[in-house]
Amino acid sequence: MTKLRLAIVGAGPAGIYAADILLKAERKFDVSIDLFEQLPAPYGLVRYGVAPDHPRIKGIITALRDVLDRGDIRLFGNVRFGEDITLDDLKKHYNAVIFATGAIRDTSLDIPGIDAVASYGAADYVSWFDGHPDVPREWPLDAASVGVLGNGNVALDVARMLAKHAEDLLVTEVPENVYEGLKASEITDVHVFGRRGPAQVKFTPLELRELGELRDVDMVVYDEDFDYDDASKDAVASNKQVMVIDRVLQSWRKRDSVNNAGGTASRRLHLHFWARPVEVRTDESGRVAALVYERTQPDGQGGAIGTGEMREVPLQALYRAIGYFGSPLPGVPFDKKHGVIPNREGQVLAKDSNQQVPGIYATGWIKRGPVGLIGHTKSDAMETVRHIINDQGSWWHPEDPSEAAIPALLQERGVKWTDLDGWHRLDEHEISLGAPHERARVKVVPRDEMVRVSRGE
Repeated sequence: MTKLRLAIVGAGPAGIYAADILLKAERKFDVSIDLFEQLPAPYGLVRYGVAPDHPRIKGIITALRDVLDRGDIRLFGNVRFGEDITLDDLKKHYNAVIFATGAIRDTSLDIPGIDAVASYGAADYVSWFDGHPDVPREWPLDAASVGVLGNGNVALDVARMLAKHAEDLLVTEVPENVYEGLKASEITDVHVFGRRGPAQVKFTPLELRELGELRDVDMVVYDEDFDYDDASKDAVASNKQVMVIDRVLQSWRKRDSVNNAGGTASRRLHLHFWARPVEVRTDESGRVAALVYERTQPDGQGGAIGTGEMREVPLQALYRAIGYFGSPLPGVPFDKKHGVIPNREGQVLAKDSNQQVPGIYATGWIKRGPVGLIGHTKSDAMETVRHIINDQGSWWHPEDPSEAAIPALLQERGVKWTDLDGWHRLDEHEISLGAPHERARVKVVPRDEMVRVSRGE
C-alpha cells in the first residue's frame, strides 16, 4: 500500500486541523504526519494571539490537544523552517508539505508620522502580553492617553488590555513580567478609532460587551456617531449580531460617563466612529503627540466617505490594529501585495506562470489572508486536504522517507527540538507555577527555559 509522508509547517489550529482531517479522510493509502513548529510549544495564535483574559477561546486548545494526544502525529517544536530545516530537506524525506504558518505581522498604514516613537503595531503588543518568547520582556506603558486604530476584535483586545487594571488579570495565565508591566501603566484614557459607523464594525458582540464590564473603566461614546442612515438602520434591523452591538452601544449612551460627563472611574475607554486616520503628529523628540483624523459620513451602501472636516485628539502612544499580514518563507512562492502564498484552493502556484507547484500546499491565514475566525480554518483545511489526496500522481518521491531520518538530521545540525512529551512537561510545569496562586497556569516566557523544561534538562 502506498504511504503518504506529509510535513506540515506550523502547529497552530490550521496545521493541526489539516493533520486531523487528513488522518480521518477516506483514502487508499497510509499516512504519516510530522508537524514542524518554530516555537517550543504548539497551538500558534491560540497560545500567542488571544488575550489571557479570554479563557473561552483558550478552550479551543483542549480540542487541539485531543488531536495531538492521539499519538498519530509527531511534533517537532523549536525548529525554524528555512534555518533548521529547508524545503530541500523536506523534498528528501516527504511526499508533500502543507504550509500553515499564519500571519503574525501587522498590516502597514501609509499616513504621515505613522513611524513615530510610541507608534506600535498591535501584533507586537499582543505578542508581549501573551508571553511570546521572541519579543522583549518590557513594554513601554508610560503614556496617559493612547489611541487604537481599528474596529475588529484585535483592536478591542488591545484596547481592553490597555485599559484593564493589572490585578484583574491575576486570575489568568498572564506572565509575571506582563503583570508587572501593566501594574506600572500610566494610562488614563484609551481612544479607539474606526473609519465607519457603529452598524459597520467588525468585532463581535461578546468582545464589545466585555469592554463594558471592565472594573473602574468608564465607557465613553459620542451621540453624534449615532445619527444612522437607512443602510445602518437596515443593518440593525436585519442582522442579529449588529442588533446586539447596537443595543450594547445604546445602553452605554445612557450612562453618566458618556461624552465625558460625570464619569467616576480612574480610566476611560472612548469609542470614536466615523474617524479616518490622516496623520500622526509628533512632538520635538519625534514621539506621538496627537492623531489627526478626518470625520467621515455614511455613503449609503454601508461604507464611508470623507467630509473634509479634520479633528485632532492629543495622544502619547498609538496602536495600529488594522489587520495582520503574512511573511514570506524561503524557497516558497509569495504574493507580497496580499501577504499570502499564491494558491488555488490550497494548491500552491508558481508566481510567474500560475502553474501548480507539485508537492507544496497551504492552509489557514497564509493561504487566504487573516480573515475569519478560528473555526473557518477547518473548512479551509478540508479543501487543501482534498487536493493532496487527489494529487497522488504529482507527489514528491523522497530518497529517504524513513521516520528516523528527521530526528537524525536535526540532531546532526545541533537543533534542540521539542516533542509532544516535551510539551506535556512544559504544560505541567506552567500549571504547577500557577497552582500556589490559584491560577490556571503561569506561562514560561524565555525560549531557552521553555526548551530546557520541555527536554527535561
